[in-house]
Amino acid sequence: MTKIARFGRRPLAVVLGTNEIASAVAVLLHRAGHAVVLAHDPHPPVIRRGMAFHDALYDDAVAVEEVSGRRADHWIDLAPVLAVPDTVAVTRLGLLDLMVHAPVDVLVDARMHKHAVTPDLRHLARVTVGLGPGFRVWANCDIAVETRPAVSGRVVTRGTTDAADGVHSRLGGVGGERFVYAKVPGRWRSPVEIGARVFVGFPIGHLDGTVIAAPMDGILRGVVRDGLEVPAGVKLLEIDPRGRAAKWRGLDERPRRIAEAALAAVQARNDAAPALATGEALAYAREA
Repeated sequence: MTKIARFGRRPLAVVLGTNEIASAVAVLLHRAGHAVVLAHDPHPPVIRRGMAFHDALYDDAVAVEEVSGRRADHWIDLAPVLAVPDTVAVTRLGLLDLMVHAPVDVLVDARMHKHAVTPDLRHLARVTVGLGPGFRVWANCDIAVETRPAVSGRVVTRGTTDAADGVHSRLGGVGGERFVYAKVPGRWRSPVEIGARVFVGFPIGHLDGTVIAAPMDGILRGVVRDGLEVPAGVKLLEIDPRGRAAKWRGLDERPRRIAEAALAAVQARNDAAPALATGEALAYAREA
């Protein structure tokens, strides 16, 4: 029996990240027939946890559109988790820990490191996909997908993805003002659950003893998990101002669009695989 057969002969897909975009990609890859493992990355902390598999890391019951996420601490835990119908695995194991045990068919980097230097993912899997800023096709990934709100879901088949521009998507006519950021590093404490209705000035939590209040009326759409240490500059919480139209669970429109593009890119890559290697090498050589 081969190592990949331990997942019921399904090809292995590894998604780097446990945020809402990584989780949307995981749902669609699972539905397309892959055995999916989400590998946690701690930076930045996940706030839209109702739309993500992130809290499975803490043994919470988590489901996104009828797909469940279950924690797997060790390689030997993956097979029994992935044998459960409609389930993806969520782990703190790193990519290298996973690669030494089984070949990876699809690797998607959905960590959303907007300003970090992105390592070369090529040759770590049969198909590698980069989401968001920092990717250059044929240099550090095989294919990429834009995540910037104005162009989210656009597939990039050559060149680089757009740099982060700091422009937030609009939600109920509201942009970046619906977020609260950590001004200093510290431990975050909050008893308020995602989905709670809050009002401007309502205390959502404390960052090292400093009260952090809701910036506006609405529904708490996202918040850092209670008890985590957070660095300065990261998002602590998000308010959805849309009232009854607010959404904090399931697949939101933008993550779904990005995930659909990533899946379509993988499938197109698979269809065209025999003709790609030589052409890509020549094109990259010309660009370099």
